[in-house]
Amino acid sequence: MVKAHVTVHLKPGISDPEGNNTLKALQLLGFDGVVAAHTTRVWTIELATKSKDKAKEQVDAMCRRLLTNPVIHDYTIKVE
Repeated sequence: MVKAHVTVHLKPGISDPEGNNTLKALQLLGFDGVVAAHTTRVWTIELATKSKDKAKEQVDAMCRRLLTNPVIHDYTIKVE
């Protein structure tokens, strides 16, 4: 079995309302040193294969077909 970790974040220039609201809340709570907050999604996917290359290929297809929107998201895949 192989584990893959997929990290998805918004591309530069794409509005991040949740991150912006978090930044405002942190500053209102007195965390003045915080200058940015961004949302990121992480998935851990377990695959029934022993091949890291095959796992990465499959997870990349999952990202392109379901987990991301290529217009607004970038993603990285790390396979254990």
